Amino acid sequence: MNAVPAILGIDPGTAITGYGLIREANDGALLAIDYGVIRTPSSDPLHIRLIHIYQSLVDLIQLYQPQAIAVEELFFSKNARTALSVGHARGVILLAIAQSGIPFFQYKPAQIKQAVTGYGAADKKQIQEMVRMLLALDTIPKPDDAADALAIAICHIHSARYQRLVQRNSS
Repeated sequence: MNAVPAILGIDPGTAITGYGLIREANDGALLAIDYGVIRTPSSDPLHIRLIHIYQSLVDLIQLYQPQAIAVEELFFSKNARTALSVGHARGVILLAIAQSGIPFFQYKPAQIKQAVTGYGAADKKQIQEMVRMLLALDTIPKPDDAADALAIAICHIHSARYQRLVQRNSS
């Protein structure tokens, strides 16, 4: 496959890691190239699950050669065990990205919601519907983790557009 200037968004998780690859067309439209999830069986030991996430992400990066990768920052929930588990997955994800040499960016959940919906406290349904609309998809991407990963990639494209405008205006 030829490299397409694209952004890979990643929604970290141990059981399910979402990924979404999008690019910006010449007219500014956002186009979904691929999206899906990396699943790991809960019956597998943690180290096997982490190897699977790592290798799957390395394979995706090699296949698509994105120009940048955007990852959601760890959200600290009330469940410390879940946060620790996601932290493990995030660690191997960041390792795969670092080894690729591709620039990566991290965004907080509120930043992603703001960039996609215009509202930093948007709910999951609002985000999913905006992802569908912004990418001109017929249906909301499933599972939710894939839609979240696409939202992360959209957030990065919007952030990069803003940075370009700031740079142009400060020159």
